[in-house]
Amino acid sequence: MIQIKQVTTALIFIAIFYTGCAVNPVTGKKELMLMSEEQEIAMGKKSDPAVVAQYGLYQDQTLQKFINSKGQLMAKISHRPNLSFEFKIVDSPVVNAFALPGGYIYFTRGIMAHFNNEAEFAGVLGHEIGHITARHSAKQYSKQQVAQVLMVGGMIVSPQFQQFGNEAQQGLGLLFLKYGRDNESESDRLGVEYSTKIGYDAQEMAGFFETLKRLSQESGAGEIPSFLSTHPNPSDRFENVKKLAAEWQNKSPDGSYKIERDAYLKMVDGLVYGDDPRQGFVENSVFYHPELKFKFPVPTNWRLNNSPTQVQIAPENGKALIAFTLSDQSDLASTAADIIERFKLTVKESNQIKVNGFPAISMTSEQVNQGQATVTILTYLIKSGSSIYAFHGLSNSSEFNIYQPAFISTMTNFRALKDASKLNVKPRRIRVKPIPRNMTLDQALTHFKIPQDQLKESAVLNGMELSDTVKKGTFIKIISN
Repeated sequence: MIQIKQVTTALIFIAIFYTGCAVNPVTGKKELMLMSEEQEIAMGKKSDPAVVAQYGLYQDQTLQKFINSKGQLMAKISHRPNLSFEFKIVDSPVVNAFALPGGYIYFTRGIMAHFNNEAEFAGVLGHEIGHITARHSAKQYSKQQVAQVLMVGGMIVSPQFQQFGNEAQQGLGLLFLKYGRDNESESDRLGVEYSTKIGYDAQEMAGFFETLKRLSQESGAGEIPSFLSTHPNPSDRFENVKKLAAEWQNKSPDGSYKIERDAYLKMVDGLVYGDDPRQGFVENSVFYHPELKFKFPVPTNWRLNNSPTQVQIAPENGKALIAFTLSDQSDLASTAADIIERFKLTVKESNQIKVNGFPAISMTSEQVNQGQATVTILTYLIKSGSSIYAFHGLSNSSEFNIYQPAFISTMTNFRALKDASKLNVKPRRIRVKPIPRNMTLDQALTHFKIPQDQLKESAVLNGMELSDTVKKGTFIKIISN
């Protein structure tokens, strides 16, 4: 006998199938889609401020003007020229580019640093526009919704303390959607098509995939996943792109396709490379923030993730979290009241104190989550000048005593930063230099006094091998303070 639950699930699936089909703008074929174009645009528009708040925009008018002009030019010849595309550079060292539904495309300064000509950039730009024009993010979202509808049984989720994460986290899950092999291949094809149509040599796109492959073998985790973690690498990608590029170029054999190496390198001269210590850095288990002029210790062997809006520190087991933020309230009392109301806290103890001369409030509270363990929170609110900083130390109540000493040590040692060597720290930047004579890349980097332990990294940055011969006058990128 067929169970009622099975019948209901089947009817839901049938309803989804017949009401959720749409024509793909690229292929012209019908496919499952539970999101209308209006919803797609609204989702991107809602999530864009979250991306900007979480990662920050990289302030470089020349580069921003460049990506916007090329992006708008490419959008006009794409399969969805009606969308209002936006193109932005986010302030992250991680090498990635990503797209939100509805026309929002982001490049990290990390990936901008690793392009070696405009044609490489144009290929990746076309690839990301392809994800939007073919509605890949919307399609992945639709598949997830179907999976949720068809899921049978309950699901227990352990607390991840997201309620104390930045409110801008809403919608950021879209950035972490992994595209399937077919989606990646389609976006590669569209990247070749779009970049060729605006006059760039798409063969260079294939070369950049080799740079990504080399990076993926050495890179660690970042606050944004790397390009190949969100864009799974189809086999034979390099050869497929080269073949596609040749096919498109053969359609217009008299065409001249741009690479524009020197012009691009001159634009990235001075680009911040790697982590920017001006926005905070860890040294000898102490977090320093030169811009805001404070410091505090980091518990030994805990991991720290720093973003423009929040610092998060957690042990490897993930059973506790210290979240550090800047409050938007005007005084300590209103900050405490806002936190209690917003996070539905039950306060167990609250005291007005001093933290190394700063007025402060310490507060212990609980948050009861339905169906989950109770979380105990130690909060320190510290007033420095006109700013109010908030520390929250969280763990399950049953384990709070284990982590409380680490919470207290970090919070009570918040201090003003006065050390000139820390206040005046400078970020590493890309500097573009011409080669004085014919030599290998290895010799050229040595000539510019690049340390031996940075030679391999510098070779990847330039999209070359150390043994490659470089002609006199050729520009290369070096890393310098």
